[in-house]
Amino acid sequence: MPSYIAFLRAVNVGGRFVKMDSLREALGDAGFSDVQTHIQSGNVFVRSARRTPGPVAVEISRVLTAHCGFDVPAIVRTPAQVRSVLAAVDAVEPLLVGESRRYVAFADADIPLEAAAQLDAWDRPDERVRVLGSEVLAEMTAGFHKTTLTNTRLERLTGRITTWRDLSVVRAIDEKWGA
Repeated sequence: MPSYIAFLRAVNVGGRFVKMDSLREALGDAGFSDVQTHIQSGNVFVRSARRTPGPVAVEISRVLTAHCGFDVPAIVRTPAQVRSVLAAVDAVEPLLVGESRRYVAFADADIPLEAAAQLDAWDRPDERVRVLGSEVLAEMTAGFHKTTLTNTRLERLTGRITTWRDLSVVRAIDEKWGA
């Protein structure tokens, strides 16, 4: 049975709380198998008879929105796709001088060309951005909590649903559930 990794948007932030054991149970009751979570920020592994990430994302979102009582968008990738994202990120030379951290925004579809051009030109003293298809790589020196490229701003620029993850979390997920 195919396996998938779901990155849930805005779970356990801003008053939108859900316990991971409750989330796993809801997805298991909905027919997903081998449901696992990684940390409390909405990283979920599932197996499903569905053959592509799109329908899996729709069903996870439907189930969790009903379960939680608030909208829970899900961005879904296969383990191989997550591994490919990491390879693409690793191929990008450092964007800033000095010590920095990298973050990845997963989007529900490829970033439109006009938005990608705007993002690739993003030039703030402590942050730079590169679009990698349906992902956005951000490199920051000041930390994510100080970024001017908030998720709301990214969604407005791209017209996509997005959710950010620290690159170290994406690497841990790949190590745990990777292809």
